[in-house]
Amino acid sequence: MQTETIPHAGWEHNLRLANDQIELVVTLDVGPRVISFRTKNGANVFKTFDEQLGGKGETEWMIRGGHRFWIAPEDLARTYHIDNHPPRHWVDKATGEFIFEAEQEAGGRILKTLGVTISPDSARVKVRHTAKNTDSRSLEFSAWALSVMKAGGTAVIPQPPLGEHPRDLLPNRTMVLWPYTDLTDARFRIGRDFIVLQQAADRPPTKLGLSHKEKQIAYIVDGSIFIKSFDFIEGETYPDGGCNFETFTNGEMLEVESLSPLRTVPPGGEITHIEEWTLLPLSGSVSTESDEVLKRTLAPYLAQAAL
Repeated sequence: MQTETIPHAGWEHNLRLANDQIELVVTLDVGPRVISFRTKNGANVFKTFDEQLGGKGETEWMIRGGHRFWIAPEDLARTYHIDNHPPRHWVDKATGEFIFEAEQEAGGRILKTLGVTISPDSARVKVRHTAKNTDSRSLEFSAWALSVMKAGGTAVIPQPPLGEHPRDLLPNRTMVLWPYTDLTDARFRIGRDFIVLQQAADRPPTKLGLSHKEKQIAYIVDGSIFIKSFDFIEGETYPDGGCNFETFTNGEMLEVESLSPLRTVPPGGEITHIEEWTLLPLSGSVSTESDEVLKRTLAPYLAQAAL
C-alpha cells in the first residue's frame, strides 16, 4: 500500500492512500473529509465544488464535496459544524487505520473521529465514524455518513424480496418523503426489486429516506461502480422516521447517506457507525478473486442503471 502527503485540489496537505486498484485522498488542511475516491485508472467518483477547493478558515460551512461526517437529526447549529480547520490525524500502527478527528461545540460538544482502513490488495475500504459526547450533559444524536457523488450518475437501491398475500401480512419496508419530494419526478424509477434515482442537470432538489434492511446501495458513474454497505440493526430507533439510508439530489450532485441508530448518549459515551466501500471499473480486469465474485454480483445493479 502507498501512503504519502501530497498537494491536492488547492490544499497543500492531503493524505493519499492507494493500492494497485484504488486511491483515496483525505484532506489535512480542513475536515475530516475524503475528497477523492477513484479506481487506479479512473476519475474521482465524488463531486467537488471547484470554487470551494483549497479554501480554509471560512466562518460559514462549506459543502466542498467528497465524503463528510455529520450529526443527525439535521439541525442548523449541530449538523452544519464548520469543519474549515485542520483535523488531528495519525495512524494506528496496530490496526493500520488512518484516523482524523475534530471536535464541534455547536449544539453540544461532540468529538467526531473518521477512521479509514484501505485493503492492501483489493478495491475495498472500511470507513469508521465515531461520535463521542464530550459535553457535560447527555445528548441525543446519530452518526451520519454522507458521500457527495459526481453528477451524471445513477443510484441503484435494492428492495427486499417481494412477498405474497395472505402469507405475508406485516409490512417489511418504510419509505420517508420530504416536503419537496415528488414521486412523479422522472428521476425516480420505483420497481419491484430496485429503486433507481438518476442525477440530472438543472433539476430541483428531491430526497428519499428508507428503513433499508438490504444494507447496500450502488452509484454508477463515469465507468465506475461505487458500492456503499452499512448496517441496519433490528429494534433500534433511527432518525427521520426510521431512516438508516437517505439519498438527496439536485442539479449538481447526488448524495448517498447512511445513518447510525438515534441514541441518547451520556457524557463520555459514543456511537460508532461503519461503512464499507467498494469501487470497481465497469470494464477491464480486477486483481483478486473476491473482487471478481463481487463484480459478477453487481450485474443486477448495472442492468437497472441501463434501463
